[in-house]
Amino acid sequence: MSHHRSNLRDIEFNLFEVLGADDYLGTGPFAEFDGDQARMVLDELDRFSRESIWAESFAPTDRTPLQLTDDGDVIVPDELHQALTALYDAGWHLLPLATHLGGAGAPPTIRWAATELLFGGHATAALWPIGPLMAAVIDRLGTDGQRERIARTMVDRRWGGTMVLTEPDAGSDVGAGTTRAVLVSDNGDDDLGSVWHLTGVKRFITSADCQTHENTLHLVLARPEGAGPGTKGLSLFLVPKFHLTDDDSRGERNGVRIASLEHKLGIRGSATCELVLGDGDTPCVGWLLGDVHDGIRQMFQVIEYARMMIGTKSMATLSTGYLNALDHAKVRVQGPDLSRARDRTAPRVEIIRHPDVRRMLMELKAHVEGMRALVLHAGWVQDQAQLALHESAPGVGDDDTEVHDRWIAREDLLLPMVKGYCSEKAFELLSTALQIFGGAGFTEDHPLEQYLRDAKIDTLYEGTTGIQALDLLFRKIARDQGETLSWLSGEIEAFLDAADDPDGIPGLTEERRLLAGALEDTRAHLGVVLGHALASMQEGEETQIHLAGLHATPLLFSLTETTIGWLLLRNATVALRALEHAAGPDVDFYTGKVAAARWYCANALPHVSARRVAAEREDGALMELADAAF
Repeated sequence: MSHHRSNLRDIEFNLFEVLGADDYLGTGPFAEFDGDQARMVLDELDRFSRESIWAESFAPTDRTPLQLTDDGDVIVPDELHQALTALYDAGWHLLPLATHLGGAGAPPTIRWAATELLFGGHATAALWPIGPLMAAVIDRLGTDGQRERIARTMVDRRWGGTMVLTEPDAGSDVGAGTTRAVLVSDNGDDDLGSVWHLTGVKRFITSADCQTHENTLHLVLARPEGAGPGTKGLSLFLVPKFHLTDDDSRGERNGVRIASLEHKLGIRGSATCELVLGDGDTPCVGWLLGDVHDGIRQMFQVIEYARMMIGTKSMATLSTGYLNALDHAKVRVQGPDLSRARDRTAPRVEIIRHPDVRRMLMELKAHVEGMRALVLHAGWVQDQAQLALHESAPGVGDDDTEVHDRWIAREDLLLPMVKGYCSEKAFELLSTALQIFGGAGFTEDHPLEQYLRDAKIDTLYEGTTGIQALDLLFRKIARDQGETLSWLSGEIEAFLDAADDPDGIPGLTEERRLLAGALEDTRAHLGVVLGHALASMQEGEETQIHLAGLHATPLLFSLTETTIGWLLLRNATVALRALEHAAGPDVDFYTGKVAAARWYCANALPHVSARRVAAEREDGALMELADAAF
């Protein structure tokens, strides 16, 4: 039996019963992808993620080491190669791509639902097929020649792709990168962009090479000669492993090689590499993306997609971890019921009957369903952004662009929550899921130990949690003076106001009160942190910013938990109404939705108040403590 336990029922509940995707699928930019097609695609992909080589290759990929040849080529385990080939043969890599690139044109909500299924079935394998993402970025930002020859070729010939930022001495501080680019020639008749030679070393490059991909395109940040310091001086270059010939087939090898493979805690089947540019006598040739020097803004289109992807990966892994633990708890017989603990003759019961196990199971269920609601809500926001700018809609103009920009700002606000909170909480709670298995969970007999190892990287990928918190505070809240955050809090307030109607949310009065309190506490916490940030702008008060930094990550957690509390209560409202006419398994499903929302409000939201108090009492003593005292 497959390790993967999916929850297509909850995915479809969010998409169609809560978010109302049926109302706009099959229209506007999604005209070729209606609700029936979405259901069919997700049903087929769910089966693929559980019943094919995709899930079967999960453990062998982890336990068979990658190989690096003398020529700098990576050989992945046969099972992983077969899984990736199966995905490509089925065309699943085409699902998120625009139709003009040969894709299915699936809207973001469906893409992220599909991403959950693929990562749940095999998280490491799902990190590999990102060539289509790179092709989509080139299609948006590239020259005509780059779009026609590189983006299309990447899709048609199943190229791999990488994002190349990190250097040995420039990790999170991307602007400190020293990889250099020297101009060789200006853009030519082929319109592939100006040609540059790159030299430098990049580290921690994910999925940099495997035998499944006949070619791999690296998107490399480098500093052109004469460019200024920091991130603004960086440009983005297209660097293929093999050059293109005149007929777009694979040509000679470029001067970019893998020098070593990292040996890692988890995701062992992902080739995390050190990449040398300009190795030996062969120059590393790159083309300037779009033939413009706008590297960090261009790369952020990849980074933001990757952050959403990693948050979804975290949630997907926790979901299958929870469902594995649930199945185990239903069949594992151990000990008597606690009420008969002194009775030596009492029958032994399944561990799901034990109070502490039930507590852990509900903690897992509530957080998984809350994270899924958050991910799919963010996908719905992305859907709205596309609907606002649909080119065939009548009267598209400045007003429509403003609407689109507001939706994009809302997406930006949600991204640190999806990536930062989901990655941290999923890793924490996977340990809880393992606890339910007891000692057996620590062995390779069950997938939990690999889930844990494969999930830890999510807290580090695409910016650590601390970086996500600073991004939320300074780029997503302070930069637009809280306008977008006001939209989110306004949505929560509108929900609470509507609930004052006796018919609004029957039976959830206490949960509404707890959510209202969490919203108030989060606002107060934010006010304290922003107060320190504003004070730091005064001469002589610069170190006040430290006090803001000390409570930025707790603020990220509180804002996310408040948002999830709202989403879970919104889901519970739908479930309570559906229970009025539900039958069969749906009764248990909807009852579980209400129970999860109630548990979350009673047990997770009180942490928000504690973080507010800690922020209000902060005196900065930690920053004054001598380093040696640590």
